[in-house]
Amino acid sequence: MQFDRKQKSDSELLDIYKRLLFPRLVEEKMLILLRQGRIGKWFSGIGQEAIAVGSTLAMQSDEYILPMHRNLGVFTTRDIPLKKLMAQWQGKLTGFTKGRDRSFHFGTQEYKIIGMISHLGPQMALADGIALADIIAEKPKATLVFTGEGATSEGDFHEAINVASVWNLPVIFLIENNGYGLSTPINEQFKCKHLVDRAIGYGIEGVQLDGNNILDVYDKLNELIGDIRKNPRPILVECLTFRMRGHEEASGTKYVPQQLFDEWSQKDPVKNFEDYLLDEAVLTEQLISEIRISFKKQIDSEIEAAFLEPEPQANAEQELNDMYYPYDVAPIAPTAAASEKRYLDAITDGLRLAMQRHQNLVLMGQDIAEYGGAFKITEGFVAEFGKDRIRNTPICESAIVGAGLGLSINGYKSVVEMQFADFVSVGFNQIVNNLAKTHYRWGEKADVVVRMPTGAGTGAGPFHSQSNEAWFTKTPGLKIVYPAFSYDAKGLLLAAIEDPNPIIYFEHKYLYRSLSGLVPEGFYTIEIGKANTLQHGEQITIITYGLGVHWALNYLKIHPEISATLVDLVSLQPWDKATVKAAVKATGRVLLLHEDTLTGGFGSEISAWINENCFEFLDAPVMRCASLDTAIPMNKALEDDFLAKARLEESINKLLAY
Repeated sequence: MQFDRKQKSDSELLDIYKRLLFPRLVEEKMLILLRQGRIGKWFSGIGQEAIAVGSTLAMQSDEYILPMHRNLGVFTTRDIPLKKLMAQWQGKLTGFTKGRDRSFHFGTQEYKIIGMISHLGPQMALADGIALADIIAEKPKATLVFTGEGATSEGDFHEAINVASVWNLPVIFLIENNGYGLSTPINEQFKCKHLVDRAIGYGIEGVQLDGNNILDVYDKLNELIGDIRKNPRPILVECLTFRMRGHEEASGTKYVPQQLFDEWSQKDPVKNFEDYLLDEAVLTEQLISEIRISFKKQIDSEIEAAFLEPEPQANAEQELNDMYYPYDVAPIAPTAAASEKRYLDAITDGLRLAMQRHQNLVLMGQDIAEYGGAFKITEGFVAEFGKDRIRNTPICESAIVGAGLGLSINGYKSVVEMQFADFVSVGFNQIVNNLAKTHYRWGEKADVVVRMPTGAGTGAGPFHSQSNEAWFTKTPGLKIVYPAFSYDAKGLLLAAIEDPNPIIYFEHKYLYRSLSGLVPEGFYTIEIGKANTLQHGEQITIITYGLGVHWALNYLKIHPEISATLVDLVSLQPWDKATVKAAVKATGRVLLLHEDTLTGGFGSEISAWINENCFEFLDAPVMRCASLDTAIPMNKALEDDFLAKARLEESINKLLAY
């Protein structure tokens, strides 16, 4: 292995050596602890230290790095105390996740490191969002994100690099090509000769490095990172290395040919650099011994201290509270006069006010810029707020939701528009595993609103009409709102944008231009989690939301002989249990009405809760009126029969007759 010290002094080379050696010695200690049964799991990066250490040294301390399993050198080079890291690995209360997650599945704003989740690829989109925040703020910064050769087959890899390319984001996408994805060799993972060759397909630069040569990694990345700070753009870097241990220790390495171990053991990054420094007279055998003894003493001391740290104590109330970033602000009442506005225009008004109020708010979605979005909700916004903050996106829902989280991490707010709620399935992982869990895992907010044009009634068929709120209502960490009126549409949207938690905002497409109502001018918010009782009666209670509210109102208007209490839930997570309980008590007969399909719809949850908490008030079984358990047909006659509205009269009569 050839090293070029360039202009580095002896002291600089010695510091690099120490940075490289320390994680290796930590790794060796962890393997001893594993054999002793004192720890239960370890993902070893032995043989790959030069990549993590060299790249981290090339970054400024306030620039974000998004590492993976085998990047211990990132954490040690950023000088995170080993005691704190060990507490994290052991699930101690003083770890970064308070025992809620393991290994490197955490982030820390103090050290500007954003850890991964087990799905491997999603952190790449977070890097896009972090870099985008720096671009908008005109900060000359770079972002570094790691991925493995296996994750380059994931859609998240493609989406994130494509977005970074289109938007000229200063991101280093670093592939650690270590030969195996668990047991699958690279010849079974991709067909191209080199992964770096993929760069040309995205129209960006690609650089391949010897990932075991610490000076090559450091020098080349230092050059590239310095350049993209001045001339923002993404670069794909492939570092060739080898995984000398198993995917994790329990999996072993029997599937790896011995000749590969023999070949790569000669390329050991620590041993080769050590030999070079001996030749350069930067090191002596005596100094090596002294450094190792000192490090081992420090490692033993900090690890043993971590073992003595307290274990988490189960506290259900605290666990529930920690799913959400603390936010408890009273709603802001309107102060200006009201005027008649369509449901669609109320949403536009809310977005415009939020953009004026928050200079760090970014809107992202397909065709939302000059075109104004599929439904023209953001028409004219580019002229008012500029393309930095009103961003057309490629068709890549996962990357854009992830970028929203990255923006939040780096001090921005975002509203992401799904062109149709149905399309959110392509970004599902980012919502349920990244947005929803981030605060619970390591205390970071996820200040993202996802707008969801939803619902049937327009003959749009199976892929543009679904009511998919129940995909999310069962996911802790998300808030779900679903306004049925123009007034609520504006006030809830503004409340959602103010709230630093991830919020899924459902807006019914059928109501966009068919419904109008009085909407106050100016800023106001509506309490998330508060239902509205639209009318009071004594015979029957109807609990509903969204378009179901209007089905119920229209039916009761036609049948004034029915004395009904009508509740519009407005929010589905959290939902207003007190109002529901009062409505159940008022009549003793409850019909749950929603546009979603019957099986697994949100009405099932409310029904179960009423049964458990309001049984003594019931005079009849809780009944549900929902859409058919089929996909949504396009033909109007079929669609009308599919929708819950077709069975509303039958359901009400059945309940009244019980």
